[in-house]
Amino acid sequence: MLECAVFTHPGVSNNNGATYDRLEVLGDAYIELISTKLIWNKFQDIPSGRISQIRELLVKNETLSDYATRYGLDRRASVPPDYPKQPRRWVKTKADIFEAYVAAVVLSDPINGYSVTEEWLTQLWLPKIDELGQPKSSLHAKESLAKKIMGKGIKLNYVDEHPSVPRGRGGQTYFIGVYLTGWGWNHKHLGSGQGSNKAIAGDDAAQNALLNKSLLDEIVEAKKAHLSKG
Repeated sequence: MLECAVFTHPGVSNNNGATYDRLEVLGDAYIELISTKLIWNKFQDIPSGRISQIRELLVKNETLSDYATRYGLDRRASVPPDYPKQPRRWVKTKADIFEAYVAAVVLSDPINGYSVTEEWLTQLWLPKIDELGQPKSSLHAKESLAKKIMGKGIKLNYVDEHPSVPRGRGGQTYFIGVYLTGWGWNHKHLGSGQGSNKAIAGDDAAQNALLNKSLLDEIVEAKKAHLSKG
């Protein structure tokens, strides 16, 4: 019964106990807890905001969906027939299935289920953690971007680009873009970001703007040219 429910979308059964409707909520809670504990132990000097930012990388739908595909969970799914044809919905559905699968692993073994799941997820996440190197102690990209391109009368606007999207445990994913007005540009898009709150999403947008080196160099040169005339 449990194994079948993990792969059954609520849209194809009226019996909640026979679908992953409840399992995904429990799995999401385990994933949040285990990822937070991993980050807490791995990086002992970073503040809460940075913990949330790294956790978002580990638990976002795109990450969990990728894991579901890697393990072939999507091939066992019983979902409405049009779902795989809708990219965004299919990513969310696969993430839900992965969350349900995590819950099922824990529930299937009352004695060792949690410890097995924690070790499994830790090994899945460690490569992503290692890619980060030693995280900065705070959100800093906004300040770095401002130092590079701000000046008198110049505006950097951080705006909501899309409505927030619900994720597990009542949380939201926010989508923020950063736009420049000044140095010859009007509301020029510099970068977009997402995160579990607007501060993280805004900092992610600034970080992506900093990574757009060709555009940033062009703006810096325009700034220098303008200041040299003054």
